[in-house]
Amino acid sequence: MSENNKVSRRGAIAKELISGFNSNAFFRNNFIEEDRSKSDIDKKFNYPEHFQVERIDLDDFSMELLTWKDSKNDKVVLQLHGGGYVTALRNSYRTMAGLYSEVGKGVSVLTIDYRIAPEHPFPAALDDALCAYRWLLDKGYTEDKIILGGDSAGGGLAMAMCHYFKDNSMKMPLGIVAMSPWTDLTSSGSSYKDNKEKDPIFGHRNDIFENDSPYVADESPSNPYISPLFGDFEGFPPMLIQVGTEEMLLSDSLSVATKAKEAGVKVKLTIYEGMFHVFQLTATILPESKKAWSEVGKFFEVLN
Repeated sequence: MSENNKVSRRGAIAKELISGFNSNAFFRNNFIEEDRSKSDIDKKFNYPEHFQVERIDLDDFSMELLTWKDSKNDKVVLQLHGGGYVTALRNSYRTMAGLYSEVGKGVSVLTIDYRIAPEHPFPAALDDALCAYRWLLDKGYTEDKIILGGDSAGGGLAMAMCHYFKDNSMKMPLGIVAMSPWTDLTSSGSSYKDNKEKDPIFGHRNDIFENDSPYVADESPSNPYISPLFGDFEGFPPMLIQVGTEEMLLSDSLSVATKAKEAGVKVKLTIYEGMFHVFQLTATILPESKKAWSEVGKFFEVLN
């Protein structure tokens, strides 16, 4: 485990601004909660000139394959976006796809717009993620060329996929990048209480983790395919886990890292002081996010 022990001035200001925005019910309801089920995949997005994008429409969901023109890199990141299984793909994840490719020295990135709850509860997101993984295999990518990358719910989904692979005697991917992963939908960790007043994103929503997620529906929230924390991590690929100290979901990362290490998994856990949930979405604006993305690049190099 490593720690980023001091929050930057820019990071502290960003945290306060986010906290103020989320504490205002008007802004929260009209600019955050509104239309969260509507995907941005049909919206125009201007990628830098050195990228090319292919849209793939499958029966139940759509995907985008981002490639770096003339890149010789034969690896691919399967990006699983966050949003609590109730928020569709946002353009911010197209930015993240570009960042994955940048720090990965030309790695390709497949970003999927998986189905979301409540219209599509468990196992819809998992089924779509597995479908995308099989699509990559069909296109010639072998398991040792695929890296799962996810944030929040997407980070938990990446681990849920590996539980599925293990249970079905399938080969594991090369590695997992999990940014503030949501791994415990039972909300049993101490940080759900300890960080409630500090969390600038979730701390202003009193009951957000007190009721079962609509994704869980009639299933048990402790099902490892829903809450990967409760599964067996033996045989998992190397994992990079990044999390902020101010998160209600801090325990989700700490508990998974501990359990996975005890099972013999190579885990790199970095705790960023003063940081909020999925601060990596700020790209290179904050020093902490810039360092986190650099760490992702170094993790990719270790996997080679």
